[in-house]
Amino acid sequence: MTQSVSSPSEMAPEVVIPASARTIAIDVTGMKCAGCVRAVEQELTQCEGVVSATVNLATEVATVQYQPGTANPVKLAEKLTAAGFPSQPRLPVGDRTSTGQIDIQERRRLETQQQLWRLAIATLLLFLSALGHLELLAGIKLPGLSNIWFHCGLATVALLGPGRAMLIDGWRRLRRNAPNMNTLVSLGTLTAYTTSLIALLFPQLGWECFFDEPVMLVGFILLGRTLEQQARQRAASAFQSLLALQPKIARLIPAQESPPGGSPTASAAIEIPADSVRVGEWLQVLPGDKIPVDGEIVAGQTTVDESMLTGESIPILKQPGDLVAAGTLNQSGTIALRTTRTGQDTTLAQIIALVEAAQTQKAPIQRLADAVAGYFTYGVMTIATLTFCFWYFFGTHLWPEVLGTGDWGIGSSHLMSHHFLTHHPTTPSPLLLSLKLAIAVLVVACPCALGLATPTAILVGSGIGAERGLLIRGSDILERVSHLNTIIFDKTGTLTTGKPTVTDCLLISPPHSSTFPPLYSSSTLLQLAASVESGTRHPLAIAIQQQAQQQELPVLPAQDFVTTPGLGVGATVLQDAVSDPDQRPVRVILGTLDWLEQHQVKVDEEIQQQAQSLAQAGKTVVYVAVNDRVAGMIAVLDILRPDAEPMVTELKRMGLQVMMLTGDRQETATAIAQALNLPAEAILAEVRPEAKAHLIANLQQQGYRVAMVGDGINDAPALAQADVGIALHSGTDVATETAGIILMRDRLTDVVESIRLSRVTFHKIQQNLFWAFAYNILGIPLAAGVLLPTLGILLSPAAAGAMMAFSSVSVVMNSLLLYLTFSPSKS
Repeated sequence: MTQSVSSPSEMAPEVVIPASARTIAIDVTGMKCAGCVRAVEQELTQCEGVVSATVNLATEVATVQYQPGTANPVKLAEKLTAAGFPSQPRLPVGDRTSTGQIDIQERRRLETQQQLWRLAIATLLLFLSALGHLELLAGIKLPGLSNIWFHCGLATVALLGPGRAMLIDGWRRLRRNAPNMNTLVSLGTLTAYTTSLIALLFPQLGWECFFDEPVMLVGFILLGRTLEQQARQRAASAFQSLLALQPKIARLIPAQESPPGGSPTASAAIEIPADSVRVGEWLQVLPGDKIPVDGEIVAGQTTVDESMLTGESIPILKQPGDLVAAGTLNQSGTIALRTTRTGQDTTLAQIIALVEAAQTQKAPIQRLADAVAGYFTYGVMTIATLTFCFWYFFGTHLWPEVLGTGDWGIGSSHLMSHHFLTHHPTTPSPLLLSLKLAIAVLVVACPCALGLATPTAILVGSGIGAERGLLIRGSDILERVSHLNTIIFDKTGTLTTGKPTVTDCLLISPPHSSTFPPLYSSSTLLQLAASVESGTRHPLAIAIQQQAQQQELPVLPAQDFVTTPGLGVGATVLQDAVSDPDQRPVRVILGTLDWLEQHQVKVDEEIQQQAQSLAQAGKTVVYVAVNDRVAGMIAVLDILRPDAEPMVTELKRMGLQVMMLTGDRQETATAIAQALNLPAEAILAEVRPEAKAHLIANLQQQGYRVAMVGDGINDAPALAQADVGIALHSGTDVATETAGIILMRDRLTDVVESIRLSRVTFHKIQQNLFWAFAYNILGIPLAAGVLLPTLGILLSPAAAGAMMAFSSVSVVMNSLLLYLTFSPSKS
């Protein structure tokens, strides 16, 4: 068994991933732009045994699929480290306290500190450089500060101090044939510095000095990177808060101390690491403690704050028999619980894994940006070279007026030379003008914005979703949601509460025949039905069983069960001695009209009319046949969820077509649809479970982009077939594993919120990519002097550096604006 995926980094043929392949996440540091991302991906994909690799710049994580027998995650990380990207394989969720994980986090903390120190030094140098111009601007006498040698020293310190790491990394990437943003900036600053140094040492050349340019370039770029880093940390804050919820300590109740009832004393519990707890063990949880594992309360009563899972701030009352989840907060009482799931199997760990997977993936829309970024730095260096050649050999001859008069050096009387955008600049020679334009092209280009456009928006969007109980599995889901035009709801358990109750138990009277027991009654009919339904867990079966329990009707022995999902069940029941002294077995069939007809049970018109009148009241009718004759009908009513109607109204307002899918009778479905203001053409009734996926496929062939909302095991094929599957967390594990969006709060209004969040997040991705391309499409020609002949506008290298630095900041900040649309307080 294999699966196919498209390479996220470039327009490449599909990669076939063997079923034996495993996935590992590797923390990667040292990446600066999309060029670094491509370099890391190439390093990984060139390794033997690696099937595919996806690198996320915002989260600094590489997701690698590899063959276990051939590739080794530790060796892969070591290769990246040797290539200049210090890396560490990420351990599974629940084991993040290991030394390796601490090393990576410590490395990032130290990098942040070093970045702040470099920025502080660069700011001081920039301030001293500005003081040198006060004499020119305000006539203030500052001896020595306006001296050209002083400014040469400032530029030298800027490059060897705060700019040193940038220069080294840029040279290392160029040497490895993987140039990045640092390469472009380094070429620009070194060219400016070297040219100014030559002009200073050989004044006979008549060149000018512009030592301020390297100082300003380093300062602006470090400022932009620091702001970008802070914004990225803010974007990742929701995920970090999820990680912080993982409990570290559990209080184990020794087996001999486990109470049959009541809460254990504090002295009976022993503190152990939470990851050492095993399934079946008993734990004590005190008020104010985080619940360490998923479990079932066996003693005590309390209220639990589950807002970290569902976004719902109101505490939930929990009593013996109720389930609790790891990471939730025990508020009011001491409880004892029996462990049901630990480690990676807990609800919290699964949520973290889902959010993490979503944040490390790339949206398909990012492929264009990745394809451009892969060759971006080579293209920029080529454009810079062509810019120099054009202006040196042709431009200054075609438009000699751009040269002007005067000088751009320190101490110049031409004050406009120190402005970012210089109008009608004066340059002493074609060589210097050509160099400045080439330098501006190098530093204005912004591969960072391209690399951050998609992952930062996904980082924020998935984090907001996790805070509000909306789990979106991957970035591809966001793109699919943006194209939806139809949303289909399963009826039972989705639009309805999923807790139906028996309202009618009607006998088909009077069957005067020896076929039926002599004491035949409605209670006997219900008892027979409950006995046959004892082997199933369908909501209708549970309703019939509960009604029999309320009437204290014992379940009778049954055998030879047959069942067909969506149709009905059958079994041979041995009646009790009260109703049948001879204890003769009877064959009982329960289900739909089609189910009875399949078993050669005739249902006459009068009985069908009775069933139709019940269905028109919104009730589901279950026929009961005993020994091949209709004995009666059981009517079950499942009421609509209170938020179903406003949810449908809002989805229509958003431009979506809403449809209802059910295996129920047309009359029952129509009654439910009328309460939801759905037209007749929006009702898909009497659909067998195995036909649901086929029906959705037919709609897709007709051009519909379909989302399916369901909660049961019968919905799993339909959820998988739909463009987007949305599952309620109360549903079965199969449904939630198949769905692309999981609603933790079991609120139908969250269907609307999840679609809104997906749409807005995808819109942010589009905005970010637009701005990232716009910065470069507009900035590079402007830096190359396209407006110089006509308007006399020249973008100086310092202005180009500032523009480049703040372009990536603006992309990240635009992603953070999602918090204004989806504030956690709106839950």
